[in-house]
Amino acid sequence: MVPLLLVAFSLTALLTSAERVRELSDRLAQLLPPELGAPGALRTLAEAGTGLDLLGFVLALVPLSFYGEGLRRALLRFTPRQDRLTGWRGRLLALPLVLATPLLMYPLLLAASAMVDLTEQGSALGTVAVGYYSVLFALTVPLLWGFGVVAAGDLRWPALVSGVLFTAACLSGFLQGFAIFLALPLALGAPFGGLTVVGAVVAISLWLFLLHLVVIAGWLLTQSLDGRLRRGAQSSSGGPESDRP
Repeated sequence: MVPLLLVAFSLTALLTSAERVRELSDRLAQLLPPELGAPGALRTLAEAGTGLDLLGFVLALVPLSFYGEGLRRALLRFTPRQDRLTGWRGRLLALPLVLATPLLMYPLLLAASAMVDLTEQGSALGTVAVGYYSVLFALTVPLLWGFGVVAAGDLRWPALVSGVLFTAACLSGFLQGFAIFLALPLALGAPFGGLTVVGAVVAISLWLFLLHLVVIAGWLLTQSLDGRLRRGAQSSSGGPESDRP
């Protein structure tokens, strides 16, 4: 996740400017609760991403590509398909999505700026709605690519689009829950002898685990919907003749 965000910030800075990305990131940080240090972490990440040099960018692509391998291996477990060179296929197929990250990140940052304005106007419902739907639509593109290409599935478009929209809606809701979690006055380092960094890593890992359970559940739902559509199409095409001896 960290290399992905670094690359996204870096490419968005090329699309606009480093100053503009830092300004919008600072606006987004104003929305995050300060209890667990999320605003400072976001500002640090934005600074690192916008200041990434060419070598750092290339090095960040290496761990980023392993996400594609992990996604492909995880979702292939639920299909009968036999695959070769799974790791390399997953890594290479995930890289083209990098080109879309600035086109997704920049609208999200603009939406965050609008959310700050709505918060200052006292429109809590508007803030939640803009946050929820902007994240939903931003997640739609990578999920379409992940389910349709990286996952090596052979899904029909109606099932793919329906499953992706449902999965993106669930993920957006869970991310709203993560924002609420950040507002809790928790001592994350208490179970680890006061080591807050360890507690923060464990907490974020738990949330990433839950989010990926949602992704896998969305994939299974999409597969199930695709199977129903295929059976319906087969029964419709063979309707009258299926009764012949």
